[in-house]
Amino acid sequence: MKDTLGIYYYPNPTEKRVRMYVRVSFGQVEFRLWNSEHAEIWERHDWIPYPDIEAAAEEYKKRGSGSDPLELYDLNVAKRLLADEGVPCP
Repeated sequence: MKDTLGIYYYPNPTEKRVRMYVRVSFGQVEFRLWNSEHAEIWERHDWIPYPDIEAAAEEYKKRGSGSDPLELYDLNVAKRLLADEGVPCP
């Protein structure tokens, strides 16, 4: 899907108020969260490269607590959406 902010998917398909935007920058897939009820999330948080998300997931595994970032940031979905829009993916 695509709107004025960019290409996005719903990380939780039953929750349409939350979108995950994706793009390619400097050869990496990047993600940015948007929430219609919390506009400040978009304003305060910049694009996150996927390697940073993987590093956060490793920390999650070490600690064994909190939310696994890989459940929210889906690289396969992002690459598919980008490819469908004609965006070359790394």
